[in-house]
Amino acid sequence: MLLTGTYARTIEEKQRVTIPKPLRLALELGAGSALYVAPGTDLSLAIYPEKAFSQLAERLALASPTASEVRDFTRMFYARASRVEPDRQARVRIPQDLVDLAGLKKNVVLAGVGDHMELWDADRWEKYLEEKLARYDDIAEAAFGRPPQTAPTDRLAAPGARATNPK
Repeated sequence: MLLTGTYARTIEEKQRVTIPKPLRLALELGAGSALYVAPGTDLSLAIYPEKAFSQLAERLALASPTASEVRDFTRMFYARASRVEPDRQARVRIPQDLVDLAGLKKNVVLAGVGDHMELWDADRWEKYLEEKLARYDDIAEAAFGRPPQTAPTDRLAAPGARATNPK
């Protein structure tokens, strides 16, 4: 399962958002399917399918429970996470406290982010993109790890040989 794409949506008065068809198909949503809505980063909400949410929980369980950031994160994350089930129209109801947390208004954006989706207020999403797109290449390098910087003579050295820099 790989969730991708960006979809403009509206959030109804009853705080429901419709999951678009490409994401529904990737999620294989059906009767009894569950999703988890939780606080995301950058004032977004994260929406996880059950399997991805369980995998996240397993990763968090490996972190040290004595580290203050781990305790703080798990408390804030799990205390506000909510299990939701899509209705027949593939709509999910977003709990009011999470709507308020993310500052969601009528126009929202649902973005596929690999193993989960993010729900953003549309204006906040546009501002986020404006800020980040100019730095896309740098962000990509950081995400994948920059290759080690070597001196030009190091690149010419035979494998296993020590390079020398003439003075």
